[in-house]
Amino acid sequence: MLKENKIITRESFDANANIELTPEERKEMLEQLEHKFSEIMDIMRISKADPNCEKTPYRLAKMYVNEMFSGRYSAPPKMTFFPNRKNVDNLIISKGIQVMSMCSHHWMPIAGKCTVGYIPNKRILGLSKISRIVEWFARRGQVQEELGEQIADYLVDLLKPKAVGVVIKARHYCMIARGVKGSEDDSIMTTSVLRGYLLDDFNLRNEFVNLID
Repeated sequence: MLKENKIITRESFDANANIELTPEERKEMLEQLEHKFSEIMDIMRISKADPNCEKTPYRLAKMYVNEMFSGRYSAPPKMTFFPNRKNVDNLIISKGIQVMSMCSHHWMPIAGKCTVGYIPNKRILGLSKISRIVEWFARRGQVQEELGEQIADYLVDLLKPKAVGVVIKARHYCMIARGVKGSEDDSIMTTSVLRGYLLDDFNLRNEFVNLID
């Protein structure tokens, strides 16, 4: 039996925003969530005697805080930059970046792939860091449209590039697992965000689109 926890109210912030937790705050959050998920199981009349659900409240708490919503509570990934010594003035593209997020509306997974392209200015970003940035923003309560905007804005602030493009293609399980039934499992939502030359130069935009297909 879980002991009764006194819930301490703290400042709230948007589902897709970020405030880093201290280890003490994280521990407290996990304990409170475990207690509340146990209460939810009681309300749903799920027996604590069921061996398959014995540690479910703890598993749920850990999954939400440390996994699905980890981007809300963790520091931004550390960046590695390299000087653009050869004055590279062409697109650098990273494709197939995994997106695993959580729909803000129903707390169901959003799963798909992200492509990020940019034309560097004075510095180039380490390739693996692009994937880490995508994950940091994705692992929050999100809507896909805002996720692409957040990634693009962050890269603009970080690199001051000449161009940035972010394309996300994902399945939304709030459609697949609930709501109107039909061909939702085949439905993919595509969003694109363009900045700089990619927004203004039609030929460059076509090149970007052709390279990522």
